[in-house]
Amino acid sequence: MKRSAKVFLDTIKKFSWLLAALLIENAVSFAVFWLYNVSLEPVIYLLVVDVVILGIIFAAMYGRNIVSSSKRKQMKNSPEGEWRDDIPADTLAEEDYREMLRNVIRKLETIESSNSEERQDMLEYYTTWVHQIKTPISVMRLKLKNEDTQENRELLNELFRIERYVDMVLQYIRLDSDSSDLVITEYRLDELIKEAIKKYATQFIASKVRVVYEGTDNKVVTDKKWLLLILEQLISNAIKYSPEGEVRIIVTDKNEVIVKDNGIGINPEDLPRIFEKGYTGNNGRIGMNSSGLGLYLSKKAADKIMVPISVKSEPGKGTEFTLDLSKRDVLVD
Repeated sequence: MKRSAKVFLDTIKKFSWLLAALLIENAVSFAVFWLYNVSLEPVIYLLVVDVVILGIIFAAMYGRNIVSSSKRKQMKNSPEGEWRDDIPADTLAEEDYREMLRNVIRKLETIESSNSEERQDMLEYYTTWVHQIKTPISVMRLKLKNEDTQENRELLNELFRIERYVDMVLQYIRLDSDSSDLVITEYRLDELIKEAIKKYATQFIASKVRVVYEGTDNKVVTDKKWLLLILEQLISNAIKYSPEGEVRIIVTDKNEVIVKDNGIGINPEDLPRIFEKGYTGNNGRIGMNSSGLGLYLSKKAADKIMVPISVKSEPGKGTEFTLDLSKRDVLVD
């Protein structure tokens, strides 16, 4: 039903009591005049006058409702905080409800302001914590590199995992933050992919996983930090679930980045839920080495930079993730 029709029906409802009063008044007048055998002509005149007056009142009420409805519609569609008091209250009840609404809005604004301050404090704390914790990690890495032994190499791999989880803490908070820290510019896609591969070089070696990447001349317009987060997480997952296997990174002519492995794959019942926060799936539970946050962060980052991400997988044959950069790319001729 159109809004104008709803306003018309609402006006009729408000007008019904006045119409009922008119009918009762004229019915009583007609009955009195008829019982006393008085001419009914004055009653008819009175009825005509009442109808004209009521018509004028109804038109005025309908016009007032149209204006009020239009203003309420504007207020519903206006940005948050643009609350206005220019709609007149017709009754004491409406004024009371309006005052209650004002109180609710004020409380919500206070809560929102408090939550925003607390969230900013938390972000600053974890940002400081991440930077501070990286200092002892760097010191430990230097000490472990002084002597090239199997034990030290294993400890360095574990230290890399610790540092990655530390970074995920900060990424998790920043992704859920309302503030936008995007820096959108043009990058050589080849450089971003190689940077992600280089970061996981020791993991490839430790897990005996072969990486295959032929390079690309494509460019992409994106945010480097968040795109790297996605690439690194997909590479990390490919290594984790493809021990002594192979990871292929392919860039198509359409500027789609495909990260493909020949690992254990994902069960069909788990596939629809792999991007949910905290969901590890059967394979993650078996290995007890999945937090269920990596792919969740990847999906959130992909949404943040408006890059569609999709997945195909078959148990025992591997998994294939695809990032569609075709809407944000600039191809080099």
